[in-house]
Amino acid sequence: MKKLLYILTILLIGFTFDLKAQPPDPGEDQDDPNCFPPPCVPIDGGLSWLLVAGVAYGGKKVYEMNKKEEDGE
Repeated sequence: MKKLLYILTILLIGFTFDLKAQPPDPGEDQDDPNCFPPPCVPIDGGLSWLLVAGVAYGGKKVYEMNKKEEDGE
């Protein structure tokens, strides 16, 4: 249980660095003509974390399946 608590604490500390975002430059043009629809929100940050989580989950399932096969033989 302590190991899980330590891991969660380290993860939460790691995610706090993402919260230190700065507002955009006031001189920056907000209406970029190459952007449609207008909000222009990048999806890369969350998508890469989702991909990492999926790979980790798949690896865990493969490891458990191989371990179960070894124990059965």
